[in-house]
Amino acid sequence: MPARTPDGRYLVVRGRLWRASNPGLPEQVRSALVQALMAARREVGIARRAGDRERLAKAGAAVDAAKQALGERGPVWWTDGAPDFNRHLARNTPYADWYAALQLG
Repeated sequence: MPARTPDGRYLVVRGRLWRASNPGLPEQVRSALVQALMAARREVGIARRAGDRERLAKAGAAVDAAKQALGERGPVWWTDGAPDFNRHLARNTPYADWYAALQLG
């Protein structure tokens, strides 16, 4: 399971920060959005294998919509004004010391 930053905003995968889902979403909403995301990702695979570019574009848009609704893309879900470090290498962010300690442990 990927490490999560101490503030819960990011998951760390291969040294890169990926924005976590909004923890403030009600569980039923989050669950429905995750199901929609997984269905859209399956559709992406089907469209790719079929070589159907139109279907692929629609599936990609559905993935993006689900990820935005989950808070993983688009405007940040936190309200303290902290910048977004999504997709940044952890070592190049304010999480660098935490990440270095994590690697040593």
